[in-house]
Amino acid sequence: MIGILIVSHRQLGDALIDCVEFILGEPPPALMAVSIDLRENAAALRAKIEKGIKQLNSGTGVLIMTDMFGGTPSNLSYAFLDEGHIEVISGVNLPMVIKAISLRKNKGLTELAQSLENFGKKSISLASGILKGNKRSTG
Repeated sequence: MIGILIVSHRQLGDALIDCVEFILGEPPPALMAVSIDLRENAAALRAKIEKGIKQLNSGTGVLIMTDMFGGTPSNLSYAFLDEGHIEVISGVNLPMVIKAISLRKNKGLTELAQSLENFGKKSISLASGILKGNKRSTG
């Protein structure tokens, strides 16, 4: 099973996992978070990410989901990119995490990351547009 590591500013990743557990009714396996506190030095932060990867890696790969492209969590995570083994996707949100959990059973790491990129873009909706009859894209 592909492991999912949420790397975020402060405890955002932990909060997302808490919400996922609430919605799904149980804690999903192979899902964890690493909180980035900018008071820690870069070496310590990289070590936390590396530890998370090692805990989650069962041989099928690890997907790192970060909160914001260009932010410290993403920038630190890019050092671990390893094609076919470790992938990084930025802009994580709750629907993306839930979708990742459901898709990882039937997709390889690269295909999973690509599907989530497309889904993530479609998972954001402007309510006033929907109320006016605009179609909401589905992912």
